[in-house]
Amino acid sequence: MLELEDIRVRRDGRDILSLPQLSLDPHRFTVILGHNGSGKSTLINLLARQIQPDSGVIRLQNRPLDDYSQRDLARNIAFLPQNPPEVAGLNVRELIRLGRFPWRGTFGRWRQEDTTIIETAMAQTGVSRYTEHLTDQLSGGERQRAWIAMLLAQQAPLLMLDEPTSALDLSHQYEVMGLLRRLNQEHGRGVIVILHDVNLAARFADRIVALKQGRLAFDGAPETLLSASLLGELYGIDIDLVDHPRQDGKIAVVA
Repeated sequence: MLELEDIRVRRDGRDILSLPQLSLDPHRFTVILGHNGSGKSTLINLLARQIQPDSGVIRLQNRPLDDYSQRDLARNIAFLPQNPPEVAGLNVRELIRLGRFPWRGTFGRWRQEDTTIIETAMAQTGVSRYTEHLTDQLSGGERQRAWIAMLLAQQAPLLMLDEPTSALDLSHQYEVMGLLRRLNQEHGRGVIVILHDVNLAARFADRIVALKQGRLAFDGAPETLLSASLLGELYGIDIDLVDHPRQDGKIAVVA
């Protein structure tokens, strides 16, 4: 389990995140929702140890996150920030190869196993055809899939992604989320992802954790969150639920 206890993050003299207790199953598909400034990115950056809390402790498999070496942590958690670093001059294969760094280091001997892992990651994400293409010249959806392939090559059992759909058009948003869902269901990768879109979250998540003003506002199944009153309280706007035109269930629309 990934457990947070008495977590506080302060900025400019105020709490921007306060979580007395939260446990996340690293094998499930969890979406973190919330309005802008609710603490979503702060939370996922804490989980990926990109930042430190002002107080409290985070444990992974009953071990404090701070006890992990950087390489050991990277073998357990693969993290994709909202704005990945520039990769000018790297083709897709070279980008994905970076995912093997936690296992081989800078000067480690390259093995056939590494090549097989990279080929598998490219096949799982559908980027094999772009092997020699420069990553920064791909479309948004193709580039995002290449980054996810790099996470897979890292072979960490838990993937964390901060708003992976934010810069994508509608079709690519569903494509990327469908890919993450398949990786979770068919290949056993845990997924924790930040989203803004309630309907996208409800369609793909096993569990939704929602934050409001840095505090836990909801934690449960997607169908439970699809309540006009709950969503209205979370986002501070009138929201209606209407029947999905092609599937069982509801979708949220602004009233």
